[in-house]
Amino acid sequence: MAITAAQVKELREKTGAGMMDCKKVLQEAGGDMEKAMELLREKGLAKAEKKADRVAAEGMVESYIHAGGRIGVLVEVNCETDFVAKTDDFREFVRDVAMQIAAMNPRYIRREEVPEEEVNKEREILKTQALQEGKPEHIVDKMVEGRLGKFYERICLLEQPFIKDGDKKVDELVKEKIAKIGENISIRRFARFELGEGLEKREDDFVSEVMSQVKK
Repeated sequence: MAITAAQVKELREKTGAGMMDCKKVLQEAGGDMEKAMELLREKGLAKAEKKADRVAAEGMVESYIHAGGRIGVLVEVNCETDFVAKTDDFREFVRDVAMQIAAMNPRYIRREEVPEEEVNKEREILKTQALQEGKPEHIVDKMVEGRLGKFYERICLLEQPFIKDGDKKVDELVKEKIAKIGENISIRRFARFELGEGLEKREDDFVSEVMSQVKK
């Protein structure tokens, strides 16, 4: 099937991929735009995995202060070159990460950072809950491992649903940015401060408040 310049242009505008890449996937997809976009995504994520081990020592430190100064976040996100660090696309990504941290309050970046004793404590709690629910002992361990996924989703940044697109995890967002930008990107560290943290105070729905800022 002949692929037109208009189709290539449309796919490029939708994905930001190179002209030749757009043409190749459109040919592979027989002109089907949705299938071509999926192919681009798959190929991009595969490339992103290969870039993940490359040294990323440039980047930026971003700050985000929630309206009224009640939550503050500092996050360092690294890339490979100063050129990419100065692009609007990278800066927007870092800003999104800072807002994610403000809204969802992760304690770690990835599950490998969670102390073993903390994981074991959660595993015991989940096991007790499963047994109290009357689940057979021979399937409890499998159930516990499955439920641990929700535990990691709560406390690990990369495991959390992205606040701007709940169908996508932050880890997927990172890989998509790596594929688009062409450099390794790494969320290195962050600090989150909440006014009065640790003191007795009223409960606030910070997720809704931060999300209201996202939509403005």
